[in-house]
Amino acid sequence: MAVRKRSSDYAESSIKVLKGLEPVKQRPGMYTLTDNPLHIIQEVLDNASDEILAGFGTAIHLTVHADGSVTIEDNGRGIPTGIHPTEGVPTVQLVFTQLHAGGKFDKAAGGAYSFSGGLHGVGVSVTNALSDRMKVTVWREGKEFTIAFADGDVVEPLTSQKSPRLKADTGTRVTCHPNPKYFDSPTIPEAMLVRLLKSKAVLLPGATVTYTNEKAGTQQSWKYDGGLKEYLLAEMPEPLYVPPFEAQGWADAQTEGFSEGEGAHWVVCWTDFGALTRESFVNLIPTPAGGTHEAGLREGLFGAVKNFMEAHGLMTKGVKLLPEDVFARASFVLSTKALDPQFQGQTKEKLTSRDVLRLVANFVRPQFEFWLNDHVEDGKKLAELVIKQAQSRQRQAQKVEKKRGSSVAVLPGKLTDCESTDLERNEIFLVEGDSAGGTAKQGRDKECQAILPLRGKVLNTWEVDSDRIFASQIIHDIAVAVGVDPHTLDDATDLKGLRYGKICILADADVDGSHIQVLLLTLFYRHFPKLISEGHVFIVQPPLYRVDVPKVGRKADKKIYCADDKELKRTLAKLEKDGFTADKLNISRFKGLGEMSEKQLAETAFHPDTRHVLPVTLGDVEKAQTDAVMTLLMGKGEATGRRNWMELHGDDVEVDV
Repeated sequence: MAVRKRSSDYAESSIKVLKGLEPVKQRPGMYTLTDNPLHIIQEVLDNASDEILAGFGTAIHLTVHADGSVTIEDNGRGIPTGIHPTEGVPTVQLVFTQLHAGGKFDKAAGGAYSFSGGLHGVGVSVTNALSDRMKVTVWREGKEFTIAFADGDVVEPLTSQKSPRLKADTGTRVTCHPNPKYFDSPTIPEAMLVRLLKSKAVLLPGATVTYTNEKAGTQQSWKYDGGLKEYLLAEMPEPLYVPPFEAQGWADAQTEGFSEGEGAHWVVCWTDFGALTRESFVNLIPTPAGGTHEAGLREGLFGAVKNFMEAHGLMTKGVKLLPEDVFARASFVLSTKALDPQFQGQTKEKLTSRDVLRLVANFVRPQFEFWLNDHVEDGKKLAELVIKQAQSRQRQAQKVEKKRGSSVAVLPGKLTDCESTDLERNEIFLVEGDSAGGTAKQGRDKECQAILPLRGKVLNTWEVDSDRIFASQIIHDIAVAVGVDPHTLDDATDLKGLRYGKICILADADVDGSHIQVLLLTLFYRHFPKLISEGHVFIVQPPLYRVDVPKVGRKADKKIYCADDKELKRTLAKLEKDGFTADKLNISRFKGLGEMSEKQLAETAFHPDTRHVLPVTLGDVEKAQTDAVMTLLMGKGEATGRRNWMELHGDDVEVDV
């Protein structure tokens, strides 16, 4: 019998190893935002800011040239130019051509940077990779050094000459031209760039930040002596409800659990109308998606206000205060310093360090309590605003008719319901397995989080008619608990019976868990599509690994959770750079949700500020195309098609080796 020869064999040569900056060029979206080049420019700007933050330099000058190139110059120490002791190439060349190379990994006492935002070591190397040309000039040690790159590669090796400047006039100038093929638009949005530069000036008191646009022939310069308060008040409408609350707190050598110098500086003000201004930073890096530092600010403010109101008899009967009542009309600017911040992704839009929540809250709460008791009349006025917000929230919640009383009997017996009637806050977790469901009940917030354990595999409903899906007890329980009947996108029915604003799928971080996710998503897409189209379905990403990092000095030991093998690999590489060898770390692999403690589940699955949750959307693909793909993947008679599809696209899968 003749054997058909495959057109493409899977052999040793099939494994491709991307070296240097090739991974960035092939998958730029994994390393930066590709809407426009602003983020890769920000990487260079962050390096200049870090020099000033570290106490070196006083000025940053950014110029946008007529040809689209950008120059950023600082008067810091200048990037080192000598031969690197282990790599054997000029250090400045290494910084711009090698991923995970930089001065931000050295966290030991006396390191180049104690606090910095550029911790991944891929910043300016990404800028170089995605620029068709780049030139770097360094003034250092009485010399002027120059090196040039094209598409990430060195085209003009490092040269030096006597500096035309005084020996004390050190610094770095980087000129790059972003390659338009990597971006949806080659134009840097000027308004966003100006706001970024302005915020740098605010966060670096005494530093001068200058912006020049050669094409428009304009120049702006900022130097703030009033700091955060001056900046926030300029953005706020008048009048303020109470005077601004500005304070700061920093760990010292006696602060248990944190390193000296960690802490935050903040200013908060309240208004009863108008738009809110909320900006947060970690080591000068903007975090537009917020994160745990903002959560710490919220918890600290709430704890202080609640204690003040209880001490002065200001609580109102029938009104239960929540953190969002204090935070609803608050504007703020928050600048946090953390020695080893963990961000969600290389774009650093959201801080995920769990210990920073405690760091900020521990400083905010006592200082705000002192401020309230020192400004009693303003505190009482703020309490009135908080109660008004709570009453408004409760009135909104009453509009949601949640079945109670005798109707409870029709709810699934395994459902552990929540207490709240607020649809916007309520969440139901569809949890894989009875044992995990038991732990989840202990770790959840019973006020607004419900648990429905799912035992066994969910029925594949792709080819099952809607009137037959309730033959499955699991699907029947899900539908009754959620409160929505099967429907199509074209149905005129609404979601009046919906009992939870978020329907969260919580399954093990393994292949079986992924299978359950797919089966549940198939159910919702096929028979309850409006739950997806209106943004009610989410996937919770529990960790697969936990890395225990030992205590160093007065800084407490910590636990780092990793979602998968790739994140574990990145975490271990980073910890190794920080001086933690493998023998000092304890790595645990969770076999499933049932193996996790209630505290671990609370941190990684239930707490809104420390969990990882992915929203499920329909996207912008035509429904017919989506249906065709779903039929291929879930259809019972499509085994041959699935095999052919896997053979065709198997090589597209990225495998870490």
